[in-house]
Amino acid sequence: MSGGRLIVCPTPIGNLEDVTLRVLAALREADLVACEDTRRTRKLLDRYGVNAELISYHEHNESARAPELVARMSRGSVVALVSDAGMPLVSDPGFVLVRACVAAGLAVEVLPGPSAALAALVASALPADRWRFTGFLPRKEAELKAAFSNSETLVAFESPRRVAASLTALAELDPRRPVAVCRELTKLHEEVVRGSAAELAERFRAAAPQGEVVLVVGAAKPTAPDATPALDALQRLVGAGAKLRPAAAVVAELTGVPANALYRAFTSRR
Repeated sequence: MSGGRLIVCPTPIGNLEDVTLRVLAALREADLVACEDTRRTRKLLDRYGVNAELISYHEHNESARAPELVARMSRGSVVALVSDAGMPLVSDPGFVLVRACVAAGLAVEVLPGPSAALAALVASALPADRWRFTGFLPRKEAELKAAFSNSETLVAFESPRRVAASLTALAELDPRRPVAVCRELTKLHEEVVRGSAAELAERFRAAAPQGEVVLVVGAAKPTAPDATPALDALQRLVGAGAKLRPAAAVVAELTGVPANALYRAFTSRR
């Protein structure tokens, strides 16, 4: 690829050795590196001998900065976008700039790399075939419990000061729900604690975790459908002359209530 464009570059989430060769090449090639904290990014660049021009791009200035960067790319500059850690746009600034580049017809190249959400998901030992990332957990109780009612494995960032409160809310819904608390991933004091919501809520009420935390929560158990309407329908079919077992099979297919459960409930009702 040539000409002005944006290169989205994920950076290490802790261990600086996790930066990829492609990211380093992109940072060396870029005319300008847009970053959340120039001091933090300079530390990474100095580690690998990259001499690049830095410009601040963070949540407080991205709306004003994006047009300026788009103008430079339109004149042929290559801009590398980084956040303090991990993939830009994933709970980090960058969305405004990417949208602006797409609207201006500029190429956007996204490089793969470190992600705290993915690292935590794999380390949790919870199912990873279907999962949802929700960013930082909501603080309102109703919204928090709604998030925990998700039918997929849930991955979320959380403040270490709020881990105990969030796990306590989860334990009120389902004390046996499997959870992994992953903290300081890839860093010297990395720790993954696995257990039930009740166990980990008690543990972290006694001592809050330190450092950056990712919570991984097992999927909520599906709620059984209300069998009353299905049972009433079965009653009407049998009353109209249908045989019980075939009728139960038809009603089960239409409602999702197991046929055996309908049969047992019907015979006990008589």
